[in-house]
Amino acid sequence: MPKDGESRYICAEKRYPQLKPVADWSTDAYAVGMNTKTIIIGVVVIIIVALGLYFIIKSPTAAAPSATTQTQQTTPTTTTASSSTQVQAQDVTVGTGTQATPGSVVSVLYVGKLPDGTVFDSSAAHGNQPLTFTLGSQGLIPGFQIGVNGMKVGGERLMAIPPTLGYGSTDVKDSTGKVIIPANSTIVFDVKLVNVQAATTTPAAATPATK
Repeated sequence: MPKDGESRYICAEKRYPQLKPVADWSTDAYAVGMNTKTIIIGVVVIIIVALGLYFIIKSPTAAAPSATTQTQQTTPTTTTASSSTQVQAQDVTVGTGTQATPGSVVSVLYVGKLPDGTVFDSSAAHGNQPLTFTLGSQGLIPGFQIGVNGMKVGGERLMAIPPTLGYGSTDVKDSTGKVIIPANSTIVFDVKLVNVQAATTTPAAATPATK
């Protein structure tokens, strides 16, 4: 039979059994915090590595345009004197008839213009009568004859004649004294070859027309 004090103690234990210890929340929180920090550090490392690989891969491509630009800037622009000493010609229509050769008598219809499009002479101004001359003879500017040479009947050719093969440093004036072709002008002709007669003699070299 237990004593009174022991009886009360035993009853108390039965009523209020001893509780089991609860886990240490501070320790669990620390563990959770460490796991989160580890994940964040891992993500940051992955991002840094990915960015590094990206810039390594992209850097050669990014440098190419600058190298190209530098090459373009340092490449000198080359110019030739051909446009100032030669007749520039382009066939609008290639003829199929007789070819114009030095010494042959040719007939052409033409329109003469300045570079800005101003017409200074044309066959239309002379009743659409063809201009007839012996190719290579004196009386016409050399550039015009050089441009006609090699054309075939039925052909049309655009030609740009530099001052050195045109009227040079001399103003060309009409009958009223008005300047129609300023000195040192490049002149443009649209020429159609309408007839060619065979050469009979070897012509002398053509010289610029004198006014």
